[in-house]
Amino acid sequence: MGKINRCERKIKYLILGAGVSGLSFANNVRNQDYLILEKNSEPGGYCRSTVRGDYVWDYAGHFFHFSRPDLKKRFREVLQSDDIVYRQKNTKIFYNGQYVDYPFQKNIHQLEKQEMIECLCDLFEKHEKENYDSFLDMLYGKFGVSITEKFLKPYNEKLYACNLNLLDVEAMGRFFPYANLSEIIQNMRKSNNDSYNNDFLYPKEGAAVFVRHLLNGLNPDLVHLGEEVRSIDIDQKTVVTESNTYHYDYLISSLPLNCFIRLIGKENLLEEHPLSFNQVLVLNLGFDKPSIDRDIHWIYIPSPDTNFYRAGFYNNIIGSEKLSMYIEIGYGMEEIITSEIIEQQLEQTLDNLHRLGIIQDHKLVDWQALVMSPAYVHITKDSNQFVKQLMNELSEHQIYTIGRYGQWKYCSIEDCMVDAAEVSKRI
Repeated sequence: MGKINRCERKIKYLILGAGVSGLSFANNVRNQDYLILEKNSEPGGYCRSTVRGDYVWDYAGHFFHFSRPDLKKRFREVLQSDDIVYRQKNTKIFYNGQYVDYPFQKNIHQLEKQEMIECLCDLFEKHEKENYDSFLDMLYGKFGVSITEKFLKPYNEKLYACNLNLLDVEAMGRFFPYANLSEIIQNMRKSNNDSYNNDFLYPKEGAAVFVRHLLNGLNPDLVHLGEEVRSIDIDQKTVVTESNTYHYDYLISSLPLNCFIRLIGKENLLEEHPLSFNQVLVLNLGFDKPSIDRDIHWIYIPSPDTNFYRAGFYNNIIGSEKLSMYIEIGYGMEEIITSEIIEQQLEQTLDNLHRLGIIQDHKLVDWQALVMSPAYVHITKDSNQFVKQLMNELSEHQIYTIGRYGQWKYCSIEDCMVDAAEVSKRI
């Protein structure tokens, strides 16, 4: 093989990753000197969609719960009214053979009488503390034994695929549906299950529509797809790919923070401060018939007897005819998800969908398997302190990490866009 002729180039804003965070930052500096490097052959990160036959699938369920009017207005401007749906969220928990409204802790009155009594008694006898030791400790302290062990503990163990004692009290931040005793009692008389994502917007052609909008504001020649970063020298302010060397003034990274740390040659930091996460196997399923329940958007399944923790209904959301679903299955970060495992999980999933009454004589027409790794990051006391310190140190080198994985946090798509805008203003 001949010697590769390396190209060297100087960039003011070098952006790593063409997901929502990276593209949002680029939109905020699009009249300046920028360049985006993306290792995949298409942009969007986890905000990608597949349109195949009668089915529209995302990497996972991405629904836009904009709280900021300016972002909601921007989203509406992306599409014609016929191309977008607006929904009041309708979500359920499948518990002991029945549907219970979400969140579980506010709807214990929908349980069988004896179980409701158990939950109520434990609510009155719970032992709240000023400071909790872990996420699990907080669940027991705020909701008592019964609510915790019937839903909150088993569901979150399936989702995070880890011991909940490892997670920080604020592992889910504002996204966790807290409820005090008064709210729980009042909900028995008049239902109020409002949450941060009480309503949402969704494009009929999938979440990738919004990514395409972000791309429309950029010069396509400045989005380099299929160009993976091999190493970063933070002192020399250079980024090396297979065929190019880039010199930058500012480096903006939305790469998973653990990967970024390896790229800058600081693997030893991960030995001292391991950044753990779960993986999620997503099965997108297309059937030949409509849904049995046409008004449910997604359901939560706490039972360990069911292999998936969440199932969603794209067709119920966008108003299409044939049943189109996403299934989410949690794995630890060290597990290797092989094609054989995927086939086994597909078979288990179809059996469980039958058992739960979600499908009957439905025939699977098409399907797709995707692995999100990382999916949900494990936020611990150590990770919070370590990430904060690291970000401060990197900023002294004009390096800024953004987004859910760049900042190793639990956040929404909207938060990623806001973070990107704030960083662009700061620098």
